[in-house]
Amino acid sequence: MKSKKVLLYLFVAFVVFYMYSRPAEAATAVKGVFTGISSGAGQLAMFFSKLFA
Repeated sequence: MKSKKVLLYLFVAFVVFYMYSRPAEAATAVKGVFTGISSGAGQLAMFFSKLFA
């Protein structure tokens, strides 16, 4: 349990460092993640609409 907390803190520290040192690249990465999530949700919605049509 303790190792999980340490890994979480290290991950958060890395994200904060990355955002501070390379804000443009961090923004691009976040935008890409949200674009992927949006695309996946759209594809899932299309699947269910075709399934029940």
